[in-house]
Amino acid sequence: MLSNKYLSLVFMCCLLVCSRTAMFAQNADDILGTYYVIEPDSKEESKVLVYKTKNGKYAGKVIWMKTPNYPDGSPKLDIKNPNEKLRQTPGDKIVLMWNFVFNPKSKEWEHGEIYNPVNGKIYKCKLNFESETTLKVRGYVGVPAFGRSMYWKKMITKK
Repeated sequence: MLSNKYLSLVFMCCLLVCSRTAMFAQNADDILGTYYVIEPDSKEESKVLVYKTKNGKYAGKVIWMKTPNYPDGSPKLDIKNPNEKLRQTPGDKIVLMWNFVFNPKSKEWEHGEIYNPVNGKIYKCKLNFESETTLKVRGYVGVPAFGRSMYWKKMITKK
């Protein structure tokens, strides 16, 4: 039989974990900033700026790539984009995600889409913080269970 002290300790630990998790994203604008990203398949390293659009939704664009050019010196372009007009966009200027809205109950940014320039496909997406500096980016088809997650590291600037 478990002692009351043990049960109290377990309860307090659960409260601490739950309250700590809830602290990561309190406001919609907590997502704003620059993130360091390593694409799992290509291992491409980049920085993505998450910003608020004029309509109040959230979007993200690549602002830096570790290797913006191919070995021959030619720039990496968005050649797999389904929109032919965007295929000449440099890799370090691609808009990757758009239309996210914050759900204060779930502490997630939902109803957005994310573009994968590696394969040229667009997926539904939701975002949430795993820690103060780790953003879980879940791209999926249909429902989130049928998808893949990436973890972006928020770059904290010194004030």
